[in-house]
This record gives sequence, C-alpha cells and structure tokens, in this order.
Amino acid sequence: IKTKKNLSIQIPKGVDDGTQIRLSGKGDAGYRGGSNGDLYVFITLEKHKIFQRSEENLYYKLPISMTDAALGAEIEVPTIDGGKSKIKIPAGTQSGKQFRLKGKGMPIIRSDDYGDLYLETNVIIPESLSKEQKDLLEKFKSLEDLNNNSEIKNFINKAKKFWSGN
Repeated sequence: IKTKKNLSIQIPKGVDDGTQIRLSGKGDAGYRGGSNGDLYVFITLEKHKIFQRSEENLYYKLPISMTDAALGAEIEVPTIDGGKSKIKIPAGTQSGKQFRLKGKGMPIIRSDDYGDLYLETNVIIPESLSKEQKDLLEKFKSLEDLNNNSEIKNFINKAKKFWSGN
C-alpha cells in the first residue's frame, strides 16, 4: 500500500462473516501506468450478545419460568431489529422445545425476504424457594399420580426388566 485513503462503502443488508466486497478501480495503480486495480474489503462480523447466526437464520435460547412452561403463557421475545415479538408457549412445554418465528431472522442478500428466528426453550428452575412456594410444590407433588403417567410407568417397567435380566 503506497497511500492511505478513506473510502465510504455501501455494505448490503444481510452480509455474512467472510463476505468480500469489490471496489472496482480503487486498488493500487496498474503496472507501468495501467489503470488502478480493484480493492477488496473482507467483512468480519462481531458475535451478537444473544443471537447465534447460521446463514439467514437466527437462534435464541429462550429462558422461561417453570410455571410458564407448565401452565402455558404468552411471552415477548427480542428480535434482531431491537423490537419484540409475542409467542404462545403451550402448557407442558419442556426444555429444548423449538419454536420458529418466520421472517424474523436476518435479511437475505439481494432479496426482500428474511430468514427465520428459531427459539429453543430453556426452563429455569428456581435455586431457592420461599416456604409458601415449597409448600405449594409439595402439595402438587402429592397430587401427582405416578401410576397414570405412562412415560414414567414405561421407564420403570423397562428398568425392572433390565435389572431382573428378563
């Protein structure tokens, strides 16, 4: 590089890490008075604080309370544009359940379309409970009928068969 020069460049919406932008005629002077070469700008993106990106789609781990997971709720989630979108969490949602918000991801280059925002629930279990909360959970626990829960019953039966050698 023989000289330093400040240039303004237009970065298209939706560019990804590693994208290169060619600025025609903005490079070094050509050999023996030839025309200027091209200047290539390589884009490096910083990691976002809460979103993970894969091409035009975004991924977000959505923390939800155990009561919202059990009872269901309507929750506001952040979007990449700084706004919020509402999503209905159905009753009985487990940690790891995925939801998709269509068109809430990154812009697609040379298109008016957007990728999707994928949410993965992360059910938060409180680390400490008040006496009243503990009492209510104990009451709930006593109301659970393990014999009617087919998943638990199947697991117990399989474990019994495994350990008994049958």
